[in-house]
Amino acid sequence: MKRLLVILLCAAVVQGVIRIPLKRQKSLRKTLKEKGRLSDVWTSKGLELLQSCNSPDTASEPLLNYFDVEYFGQISIGSPPQLFTVVFDTGSSNLWVPSVYCTSQACMEHNRFQPSKSSTYQTDGQSFYIQYGTGNMTGILGIDQVTVQGITTQNQIFAESVSEPGRTFQYANFDGILGLAYPSLAVDGCTPVFDNMIAQNLVEQPVFGVYMNRDPNSSEGGELVLGGYDISRFSGQLNWVSVTVQGYWQIQVDSILVGGNVAFCSEGCQAIVDTGTSMITGPSSDILQMQGYIGATDTDGEYGVSCSDLSSMPTVTFVINGINYDLSPSQYTLENGEYYCRSGFQGLDIAPPSGPLWILGDVFIGQFYSVFDRGYNRVGLAPVVPYVSATNGA
Repeated sequence: MKRLLVILLCAAVVQGVIRIPLKRQKSLRKTLKEKGRLSDVWTSKGLELLQSCNSPDTASEPLLNYFDVEYFGQISIGSPPQLFTVVFDTGSSNLWVPSVYCTSQACMEHNRFQPSKSSTYQTDGQSFYIQYGTGNMTGILGIDQVTVQGITTQNQIFAESVSEPGRTFQYANFDGILGLAYPSLAVDGCTPVFDNMIAQNLVEQPVFGVYMNRDPNSSEGGELVLGGYDISRFSGQLNWVSVTVQGYWQIQVDSILVGGNVAFCSEGCQAIVDTGTSMITGPSSDILQMQGYIGATDTDGEYGVSCSDLSSMPTVTFVINGINYDLSPSQYTLENGEYYCRSGFQGLDIAPPSGPLWILGDVFIGQFYSVFDRGYNRVGLAPVVPYVSATNGA
């Protein structure tokens, strides 16, 4: 089996995403404006209803799931389109893909952008460097059109990597990364793709929703909705929590419970909701205690338990804006073979002033549908709808 890259602030990607063509029509917003009814919905409640509709100016990007540690989708750059698989990463803000001029082994094993083959490409030439939780890359900036599931941004600045040292990106299954965090996090002041979609009036609302399927019986990997969110993916109402710092999608966690008792963040702590991190991470000292609470032991630097012990392990609860988000043992562990279950918690020390931070990565997002709202600078969370197979009456 290929090596699994578990803790990237980016996540990994593989090829083969199915593309669903979209028919672009007059937007709901334009229709309401023409009829003089736009003010009726331009309220918090009305906006919420509008965002939940299947609007012509939304795009649903299917995601593939690689062993519950990597979720990825497909984009195109240039004219005619050159295809790349990317991480849609709420923990960063830049778009980059490998360049044809890159000779690193990591680049040689992935799709590479060829500027000379795009009629819409413009040279920028500014140098570029970005550091992730693990791995880094250097490159140059270019300008071209970028398409995500039928939505095309014009004059998008992106990075073409010319050096990807080490093995981090070599063993990853993705070509590049498309950042969905705030512009303040963007290296070299590049405007993020989603911000350009908003500025160019390409999406109905400045909102996107993320669904990550964790059910082993389902062939569906997940879904990224740009311009709205999919109400069929979650149960109940979205619970909204304000973004505390507009860089990452950073929120306040009231406390973290283990077995119903406060174990961490008794006075509150900061966390980021990050689609580009596989695990749930926190300060190393806290995570070491967490491993002890759940009974995970260290084997060659990896913590895990016998899968037969899951029934006796405690529930871990993140209390956010007064709402309990419970994770059962089967939800905060990952099967790694028939008998061994890997802990879904991993230590990561983020230094001040950004840190310390907990990261609510794919282990968390896989259980709670996540909506990222740039209009109101908030994150909405709700339990995902459980998968039901056709043989069970779906």
